[in-house]
Amino acid sequence: MARDVTDTTPVESCRDLVEWMAEGCKPPSAWRVGTEHEKIPFRVGSLAPVPYEGPGGIEAILRGMQGQLGWSPIEDGGRIIGLADVTGGGAISLEPGGQFELSGAPLADVHGTRAETLAHLAQVRELAAPMGVDFLSLGMSPLWAREATPVMPKRRYDIMRGYMPKVGTRGLDMMFRTATVQANLDFASEADMVRKLRVSVALQPVATALFANSPFADGRPNGMLSMRSEIWRHVDAARTGMMPWAFEDGMGFERYVDFALDAPMYFVKRGETYHDVSGASFRDLLAGRLAALPGERATTADWANHLSTLFPEVRLKRYLEMRGADCGDLDMICALPALFVGLLYDSAALDEAAALVEGWTAAGRAALRDDVPRLALDARISGRSVREVARDAIAIAARGLARRARTDAAGRDERVHLAPLDEIAAAGETRAQRWLKRYDGAWGRDVRGAFVDCVY
Repeated sequence: MARDVTDTTPVESCRDLVEWMAEGCKPPSAWRVGTEHEKIPFRVGSLAPVPYEGPGGIEAILRGMQGQLGWSPIEDGGRIIGLADVTGGGAISLEPGGQFELSGAPLADVHGTRAETLAHLAQVRELAAPMGVDFLSLGMSPLWAREATPVMPKRRYDIMRGYMPKVGTRGLDMMFRTATVQANLDFASEADMVRKLRVSVALQPVATALFANSPFADGRPNGMLSMRSEIWRHVDAARTGMMPWAFEDGMGFERYVDFALDAPMYFVKRGETYHDVSGASFRDLLAGRLAALPGERATTADWANHLSTLFPEVRLKRYLEMRGADCGDLDMICALPALFVGLLYDSAALDEAAALVEGWTAAGRAALRDDVPRLALDARISGRSVREVARDAIAIAARGLARRARTDAAGRDERVHLAPLDEIAAAGETRAQRWLKRYDGAWGRDVRGAFVDCVY
């Protein structure tokens, strides 16, 4: 989840909110790709979750990385909760259950993503390994119960933890037990944003299927291939989902602003204080009539922080966030940005991708979203399997990446990062299904095998 924004510029009207989003428009020459991934820490040997405090705890790892990288600490109530590269690079932050997140810098190509991720994993291992800590490359913690998961000292999470059970049945599981990889991409104009948003929303369940990697919970198979994705279906209908309205006439920045204004708030931050306004309307803050903070008016920081608490399958800020994938190993972390850069950053590929999903109805997209966590590549839409659609989408992305012609030191273009997806679509077997086979075979029906095979 995003770290808080601190811009105190007053917001006077809804038009200000629309214009703030529109300022994200960039010419194609300035388009970048950012990649975020979360990984679940555990104690080597005991396989226990890693607490915040104490020797070898999350706090100690963050302090060690602060000294190693020279990045600035991000603190909450005097406790370190992350690190930021003030030169414009990435950031490290904590999810509620201690999931360790890298929010990568905006980079020119997917080769940069791989280099950044490799460096980050090496840095984390250098600090964590001597402390007896390693990290799972799964989309959900496979062994310990939610109640056994440590709670990180972030006050915004305290507010969310109190509110989540009021609006859904799985919000706490989402917060404490899941891990994702996310790709962030740019747009040139409002029309370009709308086109990219529609294509990527429609294809997000296809990404969920390809990246399905969370088949275990509580020490056994959980009945899903992407339990992380299934959990999101039961978090909070007011701020999640497939946004059917985004496919209607009139879609644009203003329509997304309306969605955000209608989604209840979690908090308002003033100075170092998080005011719990959970369930309240941003419209009331905009008008200065928020019951919990009478007379307080909205700022740009309030708006940016509120947008970070919305969780649709594709999230719009000043860029687009692809949110459908379980986290996986290094190759899979790089495959997600490769897929969507290939689909969205080449005009011919975007045309092909739009044609691929043309004719899909809102009901069909919703049904696909519901089926994919359980069926993955075997789910169907418009008479086709997701596996067939995925093979087409990967081929379109490959053509887009070939035309981009961004090469690494070995002369390979970005198509090299699609290789794991080609393998999954060709074999019809997701990472989750691979691990389930291992569970029934080499692991001896003991999920602790994941702590050997599914680590970075």
